[in-house]
Amino acid sequence: MTKVFANALCGVAVSALMAGAATPALADYELTILHTNDFHSRIEPINKYDSGCKEEDNAAGKCFGGSARLISAVKDRRAAHENSILVDGGDQFQGSLFYTYYKGQAAAEFMNAIGYDAMTVGNHEFDDGPEVLRGFMDTVDFPVLLANADVSKEPALAEVLKPAITLEIGGEKVGLIGLTPEDTHELASPGKNVTFSDPISAVKAQVEALTAEGVNKIVVLSHSGYEIDKGVAAAVGGIDVIVGGHTNTYLSNTSEKAKGPYPTWVDGPDGSKTAIVQAYAYGKFLGELNVKFDDNGDIIEAAGEPVIVDGTIAEDATIKARVAELAGPLEEIRQTVVGSSAAPIDGDRSNCRARECEMGNLVADAILSATKDQGVQIAIQNGGGLRASIDGGEVTMGEVLTVLPFQNTLATFDLEGRYIKEAIENGLSKLEDGAGRFAQVAGLKYSFDGSKPAGERVVALMLADGSAIEDDKVYKVATNNYVRSGGDGYKIFASKGMNAYDYGPGLENVVADYLAANGEYKPYLDGRITDATAK
Repeated sequence: MTKVFANALCGVAVSALMAGAATPALADYELTILHTNDFHSRIEPINKYDSGCKEEDNAAGKCFGGSARLISAVKDRRAAHENSILVDGGDQFQGSLFYTYYKGQAAAEFMNAIGYDAMTVGNHEFDDGPEVLRGFMDTVDFPVLLANADVSKEPALAEVLKPAITLEIGGEKVGLIGLTPEDTHELASPGKNVTFSDPISAVKAQVEALTAEGVNKIVVLSHSGYEIDKGVAAAVGGIDVIVGGHTNTYLSNTSEKAKGPYPTWVDGPDGSKTAIVQAYAYGKFLGELNVKFDDNGDIIEAAGEPVIVDGTIAEDATIKARVAELAGPLEEIRQTVVGSSAAPIDGDRSNCRARECEMGNLVADAILSATKDQGVQIAIQNGGGLRASIDGGEVTMGEVLTVLPFQNTLATFDLEGRYIKEAIENGLSKLEDGAGRFAQVAGLKYSFDGSKPAGERVVALMLADGSAIEDDKVYKVATNNYVRSGGDGYKIFASKGMNAYDYGPGLENVVADYLAANGEYKPYLDGRITDATAK
C-alpha cells in the first residue's frame, strides 16, 4: 500500500520517519510511473479527432479513452509491475459538459476510482476560482500539489495546497513536487490572493528540502510545458523524472508524429540526468515509464512508451454504467437558454464552406471578442466546424452545441503577416469541393476568385479597417485548437505559428457567453468576404 507523507516545508515533520532506519535500501529498486495529463474532462470516450464519440462507433472499437477504458488500462499495467504509482500532470478540468455541469466533482469521483496517487494543479484547475479547486481537493483521495504558487493569502487553499509530498512505495521513499504555468494568472481565474513564481527556484527549494529529509528519488509533476520542463531539468540538479503536461506533447520512440523521444533526457547542472515524459492528452494514452534506481537513488535506466488506450481495451462495466448515469442530467444543460436571436442565424453547410455566412460571422466575432484583451487582431474559423443553423428566438446551449459539437477549444498564437495570405489560400484551395477549410473570419477582409488555380485565388486581403497586412509584422491570431494544430490543411499555423496556446475555454462556451453578453443578437453579413467574380 502507498503511504503519503507531507514535505517538511509544509509544516509537517517527517524526521521521525528517517530515524533509525532498520533496513538498508535494496539496490536496483524498480518503479513504474504511470501517468496522464491534460485529460480535460474527457470522461466519455473520444474519437480520433479528440471529440465526443458516438456510442455505435465506441461499440465498434473505433474510439479511445474515457474513464471506463482508462481504468482497465491502469489495472492491467499495475498488475504487470510490483511497484507503481499513477500520477497526473494537471488540467483534469474543462473540456466537456461533465465539467460544465459537475465542475470538479465528476473528475474527482473517477480519479478516485481509477486510483491516482497524486497530481499537480493545471492552469484550468483555476478556471472557476480557488473555491472549485478546493472542492475537488476535498473530494479526492490523493494529494494535489503546487510548488510555484503562494496561496498563503487565499483562505480556500492556504495550509491545504502543498508544494510537495513523499510517497512510500515498496519500502522506498519517492518525493513528488508540483508545478503549474507561471502565467496562470493570465490563463485562468486564480483570484487576486494567489501569485505564481518561477518554476526553477520553486523546484530547487523543494529538491533541497526533500534531499535534506533523506529522499533520493524525486519526481516533478509539471504542468509547465515540454520546453519549460527541459529548462528546469537543465537548471536544477537532483530531479530524476519530470512528468509533464500543458503542451499536450506526444513523446514516443516509435511514432513519426512524436515531438521527441520517450523519455527525453536532459543533463542537470550537477552531472545528473533527468528523464522527461508526457503522454499527449484527453486520456488517449497512458504513459508508462519503468525506472531502475541504484542504492544511492541514481537512475540506472529508464525506458517505456505511452500505451494507446484504444478500442482493444475493454471498458470497465461498473465505471461505464456510472458515466452513463452522470450523463443523464447533462441533457438539462442542452436545454438551457443562453441568449436570443432576432432572426434565424444561417449556418447552412453550402454557404459557410463557400462564402461569408451569418454563423461564420457570429463564431469568428465571438472568438475575436473573447481574445481582444490579449491583443488578438484576427480570428479564423473553419467553415466545416459549423454544423447547423439556429432558429430565431431563444437560443439554447443545445443549439450552440449542435453548431459546435467538436469540443474544440479556443487557441491563440502569433503569426507573421506573410503567412496569413497562405492560410486564406488554404481555405480556398478546395472551394469547388465544398471543403470545410473555407475561412470564416473576423478582423480581416478578403476577396477571392475561385476560377483561378488553387494557391492563387486571393485577390485582395487586408485587416478589417482596410489597412495592409505587412509581411514582416507579427500578428496575434485566434482560432480553434483543431485548426491551430494543422487541421483542415492549416499546416502553416502548426509550422509557422509562434507562442501557441491551444487550451482556452470550449468554443461552444465562447459563443454562448458572447450571445449572453449581446442581448438580442442580430445576424448579419457585412462584406468581409467577397467573390471577385460575382456581379
